[in-house]
Amino acid sequence: MGSLNTITIRDAAANDKEAIQQVMLASYVQYEAVMSPPRWEAYREGILAAVDSDRALVTIIAERDGVIIGSMQMFVSSEAAYGRPEMEIHSPIIRYLSVLPSVRGQGVATELILESVRRTASLGASVLHLHTSDLMQSAVRLYERLGFERAYDKDFYNGETLVKSYRMPLHANVLEQLSSKALRSGQASHSVD
Repeated sequence: MGSLNTITIRDAAANDKEAIQQVMLASYVQYEAVMSPPRWEAYREGILAAVDSDRALVTIIAERDGVIIGSMQMFVSSEAAYGRPEMEIHSPIIRYLSVLPSVRGQGVATELILESVRRTASLGASVLHLHTSDLMQSAVRLYERLGFERAYDKDFYNGETLVKSYRMPLHANVLEQLSSKALRSGQASHSVD
């Protein structure tokens, strides 16, 4: 695996499901305090169910020394990601970006996003999408720092919550720019298995 700073990015295997669920819950449990109990329980159940979903193109994980420390799912469209074909997103969407709180700020989320950009490009798509809400301000700052821009036409409501859409247009040197931003931030190196 390499040094303590090396993050390995790979596709999740069937036997990773429980560890991924633990990472996801640890990552999102901070929102329990600001959600009503019924809303949190529905959110929690959605997180747990997402790991078993067959709608994702792939679940990508980040490991350090054989321990899963982050994950995210990648979908091919808004229909696959949300059951919302009317959004007319026909390019990759990332969801459930999750990083253990104990390793935040070490480049794990950035490495997962870089991998999603690589995979989006390898699929021949020109845009990568994601959705988030104002509740997740640190995630919004990361997305904007990495070059995601608002896509107001793809916003939607989940109950009373505005789910904001972001997109990253992929141009010829986007990976080089993103890698450079990660290095300037002093974030960890990574390898892909």
